[in-house]
Amino acid sequence: MKKTVMPSPMAKRQLARLGGNIKMARLRRNLSLRAVAQRAGISPNTVVAIEHGESGVSIGAIAGVLHCLNLAEDISKVALDDVLGRKLQDLKMIQKKRAPKKTKTQELLELIKESK
Repeated sequence: MKKTVMPSPMAKRQLARLGGNIKMARLRRNLSLRAVAQRAGISPNTVVAIEHGESGVSIGAIAGVLHCLNLAEDISKVALDDVLGRKLQDLKMIQKKRAPKKTKTQELLELIKESK
């Protein structure tokens, strides 16, 4: 049985925007649904689903359509600049430690050096 994907409202909007962008790219190139589907090796219904931003479409199908439109490089831009992830990583890396305690002898030697 196939799992149903329930995206958040924000994810739905983003998928719809992505689908709209893909549709506009196809129309600018004056390509039909059938031509893109044939080149991508998918059905015309899948291209329609991509352009409508449906969440059940595989990433492979989307990548195939982007490749047909000469937009395959756009895939490498997804999550490229992960500002939040880097900040979280930096927080884990920066752990301030206390300076090691000095012995009485070391403290006395430093006091003697400072007084000279």
